[in-house]
Amino acid sequence: MPEFSNSVISLFKYSKRAVEGEGGLLTGVDPSAFDVSDPLRLWIIQVGVIIMMAQLLSLGLRKIRQPRVIAEVLGGILLGPTAFGRIPGFTQHIFPPQSLSYLSLVANIGLCLFLFLVGLEIDASIIKRNARLSVIVSLAGMALPFGLGAALSIPLYHHFIDPDVVYTHFMLFTGVAYSITAFPVLCRILTELKLLDTTVGIIVLSAGVGNDVVGWTLLALSVALVNAGSGLTALWILLTCVGFTLFLLFPVKRVMLWLARLTGSVENGPTVFYNTVVILLLFACAFFTDIIGVNAIFGAFLAGIIVPREGGLAIAMTEKLEDMVSIIFLPLYFTLSGLNTNLGLLDNGITWAFTIAIMTLAFVGKFGGCTLAARASGFGWREASTIGSLMSCKGLVELIVLNVGLSAGILSQRVFSMFVLEALTLTFMTTPLVTWLYPPERRVLAVDEGSLNIRKSEADALDSEFGDGKSEDERSWRRRFTVVLDKLEHLPGMMALTQLIHMPVPDAGSLTSTDSSLSPSKLKRHEVTIDALRLIELSDRTSAVMKSSTADTLIHTDPLLGVFRMFGELNDLSVSTSLSIVPYDDLAYNVADHAKRHASQLILLPWLPPSVAHTDGTETLPTTPRISNVTHNPFESFFGSRTADKSASAIHSHFVRGVFLQSKTDVALFIDAGHAPNELRPSGSKQHIFFPFFGGPDDRLSLEFVVQLCENPKITATILRVTKRSLEAPIDKPQGIHLGDNLVTSTVHSTRDHGLTVTSTLGMPDTVYGQPTTQTRLQSETADSVLWSRYASPQFTSDTPPSLRAILSRIEFADLNSPVPLHAIVQQASSLRETLAQKRTRLLIVAGRSRRLAVENHHHELKELIEEHSSVGHEVVKKTIGDVATAFVVSGCGTGMVVLQAANLPSD
Repeated sequence: MPEFSNSVISLFKYSKRAVEGEGGLLTGVDPSAFDVSDPLRLWIIQVGVIIMMAQLLSLGLRKIRQPRVIAEVLGGILLGPTAFGRIPGFTQHIFPPQSLSYLSLVANIGLCLFLFLVGLEIDASIIKRNARLSVIVSLAGMALPFGLGAALSIPLYHHFIDPDVVYTHFMLFTGVAYSITAFPVLCRILTELKLLDTTVGIIVLSAGVGNDVVGWTLLALSVALVNAGSGLTALWILLTCVGFTLFLLFPVKRVMLWLARLTGSVENGPTVFYNTVVILLLFACAFFTDIIGVNAIFGAFLAGIIVPREGGLAIAMTEKLEDMVSIIFLPLYFTLSGLNTNLGLLDNGITWAFTIAIMTLAFVGKFGGCTLAARASGFGWREASTIGSLMSCKGLVELIVLNVGLSAGILSQRVFSMFVLEALTLTFMTTPLVTWLYPPERRVLAVDEGSLNIRKSEADALDSEFGDGKSEDERSWRRRFTVVLDKLEHLPGMMALTQLIHMPVPDAGSLTSTDSSLSPSKLKRHEVTIDALRLIELSDRTSAVMKSSTADTLIHTDPLLGVFRMFGELNDLSVSTSLSIVPYDDLAYNVADHAKRHASQLILLPWLPPSVAHTDGTETLPTTPRISNVTHNPFESFFGSRTADKSASAIHSHFVRGVFLQSKTDVALFIDAGHAPNELRPSGSKQHIFFPFFGGPDDRLSLEFVVQLCENPKITATILRVTKRSLEAPIDKPQGIHLGDNLVTSTVHSTRDHGLTVTSTLGMPDTVYGQPTTQTRLQSETADSVLWSRYASPQFTSDTPPSLRAILSRIEFADLNSPVPLHAIVQQASSLRETLAQKRTRLLIVAGRSRRLAVENHHHELKELIEEHSSVGHEVVKKTIGDVATAFVVSGCGTGMVVLQAANLPSD
């Protein structure tokens, strides 16, 4: 028995020793302790610290429009010996030297993936379009910096480099670091500053592609020379590399295109099999270039270049890889750079003198060479200097070159730190310098400049045509529209609104004898021109930047534009298309600026409003399930959040209000409120418009818009001039219309408020107008009366066009006096909707936004109306479309509505 007991005890002791390394936190093991057999724990801690540091820094740097690479490089420097490394125990616990090999392995895998994405981003067709200018700028931007770098390398070598390092090797790395341009960062800066469609942006993009290709070639040559034992070996390495490159660019590239078509990857996006082949090819190329003596990243770069561009395949491949690379792998690589960067080594005057000299000569070489080349090519000094400033951007590409030089033993840690500071400074100063040198008002559009002149001449011709034989009313009608398309769910609303404004033009052969006064030339007055603007948000992803650089081809393949273009062809509409890829914060400005440049008379916007829950007793009425309500977050402005609620409707509401705020053009917002299940939906093309006229610039615009819509024989209208009267006076039933037998008779227990509605909330822009005076209010009321009399009580003469007589015959005008005007118009609309449904006619509600000079303030009554319908989530609606339109939305009496705002001009 004792023998058995001893055997059992020894077995347990052996088991304890075998699993000792697997002890967890509860057993007292330090989770940050590094174990060679199990490095995962510490690696996870390192990744968490690195990612959080990069994200926190990017939140602040995003405010000053700095690229993400700045945050990643700064994060790496702060985590290194410059800052956090000085904290006792930090480096030993978080980044112990024996763990860096594992971190370096993952970072270098990520670097290969990143260089593969850079290769995907490069499009040779960009160089072909502007070959002459781009080649001149690119070569000048490399020759002069390389020469200055080679000259500066002489004193640098004698002061800071080990004599065992061959001078020519150091000189090559210095020249390459000076001559390189960070193409990925350059693309993002061009996109964020909206320069891709300018002459400057196109030349810089083309020159940047050429610069990047030549720069990587020089880096491969430099590495080959360093790794070669003799000049003959270096020649063999170079020839092998050239042969391998040609092999990839011709037969392998054609095979990849054939395989993409065979697997359906071109039409439907890359398949799993095709992705597998591409990844295997990526690492095979990296392996080959590494074993022949050239860095593995060069092979990864070549693998990205040979992926086909047809059908957006390169963009689709980028979308599948970019998030993991940008979130995890690149921050790891830059942290390794930061751990090797010790700004504390810059501790004496001679070191700082050389650091300043490195910065100065690097900027002078790039800026001077590219500026002079651009100036010699015919650009003005402002545009040439902008080109020079953009090409001086260094970013992560120079950091990769520097890290290769450091790992090869060519650069010392002190010189490496000096060059890292230079790359960081030049990248940081690119955006503010370009913004100062090339403001928006100085920019020359490469494509839109010619078309803009054509559009303006067309607009002038149309305006002059309006003055020939036309009444004042017809001259005020809108014929040139900008239709905004951003999401698929907004497309039906824009089609519906476009169909409303389109007046069918009868063929000359179909005219009857009564239409003999209408000559074919006069039929042109009915023509409507539509400019469909497709908006795509520029995110932090590389694929979004790639879409920006290929916008000229994307405009022909975008599905939303394709559907809308076909809709125009089927309805005999003249539709031109535009595509804009800009950051979210610039979307509203882009719409306003686009409408101004294209001489549009009205901007057509879509909107799906946030759903408002209604209760009737104990049952909840069905609502549109796609939208949620909004709650405000006071920290959103600090952290750069768009809105507190991330629902699609809340985000889009922010955009709509931005357009209302910044637009110098009239705006029409089409609201699709959805419909309840089993709701009776009339079919057919007949429309009836219900418009309550309260007064003010927005309502006057709405009145003219309704009259113009009734130019279509299938559209009729009911227009009420609504006046709020005292509680003591009897309530008048509107005359001239037959809508219902009863009006709402509830009372409002509140005082009348004549103040101007001004709403401004943190993070959510709104249109803010100056306080009205007695004079401005009197002028507005006079204008209301004049316009109302023109249409409601017209004085027809022999000069009155027959078309205007026909239009007014389809409109019923009436006055409505009520102490509760919102309740009254809601009931009238509800009764009218039920009547029209039986006649197979749709109801469309039109309202002015009434955010300025409105005769009445309806806040108190709207609050009661909201309480009556137990509505939730109405705040965003009210601040977006105003009180009158909100009353219709919360009551659920209409599924279609158009809200108009007159142009926000200084004279208003």
